[in-house]
Amino acid sequence: MKLVSFVIPCYRSEHTITAVTEEIGAAMAKLADFDYEIVLVNDCSPDGTFAVIRALAEGNARITAVDLAKNFGQHAALMCGMRHTAGDYVVCLDDDGQTPADEVGKLLEKLEEGCDVVYASYEVKQESGFRRFGSDVNRRMTEMMLSKPKELELTSYFAARRFLVDEMLRYEHCYPYVMGLVLRSTKKICNVPVTHRARETGSSGYTLGKLLSLWMNGFTSFSVKPLRISIWAGVALAVFGFLYALIAVIRYFTVHQAPLGWTTNTVLLLLVGGFILIMLGLVGEYVGRVFMCVNATPQYVEREVVPQQRRSGEDA
Repeated sequence: MKLVSFVIPCYRSEHTITAVTEEIGAAMAKLADFDYEIVLVNDCSPDGTFAVIRALAEGNARITAVDLAKNFGQHAALMCGMRHTAGDYVVCLDDDGQTPADEVGKLLEKLEEGCDVVYASYEVKQESGFRRFGSDVNRRMTEMMLSKPKELELTSYFAARRFLVDEMLRYEHCYPYVMGLVLRSTKKICNVPVTHRARETGSSGYTLGKLLSLWMNGFTSFSVKPLRISIWAGVALAVFGFLYALIAVIRYFTVHQAPLGWTTNTVLLLLVGGFILIMLGLVGEYVGRVFMCVNATPQYVEREVVPQQRRSGEDA
């Protein structure tokens, strides 16, 4: 019998997480070939989320509750949860009930067929326009920077084999990006369609600042393409400057007319100066992240784990 580990980052989910764990239990009861465990990671939620998941862990031997010392973000919470798993398969999903735990059998079936990672895909996503925009930008970013196949949809609901999770956990630096870790580790990734539910309560925890930080993690932690783009942009500007100078010289000797000085120079200075500052900022971002990693800035810090000794696979 194979063990399935569910990892759920929790933030402002005191009213939804109990129903999610109950749905997992009901779904796994129908899959006779699998046992399961659940790891709930409280990402320093300001409400009573940890009190709820602590009670769940104390009342069910299949559940482990982890409390992080500060808000480290969804991907750091996922990495934390994965390190507390022992399953042959690891399933990650959301805490708000929008990702259907009762359809986990579809993901596990694809793993059994030989896929390394299976992502849920949604024909219709029940989310706000802002969140949909963020998802679209993230999709385009992963295609351009991380070479994600265009036909592949990456979502927060996915299942992975143990060897791949172990490979992901070798990444110990302070800026984890789970999608990047998956894409750099395997090509055997597929989608299965599931239903995306409407949010029952609350709103998405992703603000514009958090989305920008997530995108920055994606293309600076797992790709050097931004630096290569800056090189080619610099070459393009140099060619443009050379051609402009050549045209100015030709006009001076043919029609005895020089380009207007102040306006032209100001525009060129603003254009080139702004580009240089942007590229310096990008290089500084890379250097800063190297500095943070060299100084062993942690991915996350655990305040408490309940129970102290995990009891994976025991009966409740």
